[in-house]
Amino acid sequence: MQYANRDVSHYEFNLEPNGDTTTVVYVNRVYCFAKPMDMSKHWRLVRDFRKVYPLAQIAKEKMSGFEEQILAQPTRKKQRELSKKIEKELVAEYTPTMKRMTVNQGKILVRLIDRETDMTSYDIVKEFRGGFVAGFWQGIARIFGHNLKDQYDAADRDRMIEQCLMMYNAGLLPEY
Repeated sequence: MQYANRDVSHYEFNLEPNGDTTTVVYVNRVYCFAKPMDMSKHWRLVRDFRKVYPLAQIAKEKMSGFEEQILAQPTRKKQRELSKKIEKELVAEYTPTMKRMTVNQGKILVRLIDRETDMTSYDIVKEFRGGFVAGFWQGIARIFGHNLKDQYDAADRDRMIEQCLMMYNAGLLPEY
């Protein structure tokens, strides 16, 4: 909808008690950036965040359920067997989604998993699969520019992700 040659979300007319009519215009949110490059980085972050945040929430839910199941097993051998079975199920379910992710989406997912579970990705792999496997995946991650031991830092490095999260929870994250 356009009002006075500007895009607006909607407008309405209010009738005052004295008989005057006032126009109320609700304008879409405007984002200001110092450089065009900053704007493109912001929109890429929003796009990537919208794709990976639901996966981080699923990871949080599944991990809490898996911990309960694994701890309910009587022996360490049974725990390892169940852990491997769960891993196979997860790989079968999420491999197609993970293959379509970009490197940046992977980095954001690692940080969001740390935020949601209060454990780094390295610690999660170490807990469920052991230290050797965790070290192997940390080495692979380092080759591709990731660090599974990175902790989520809402105040500094990950403040833009935190802003996206707050906007998402408030229903204000724009569609692209």
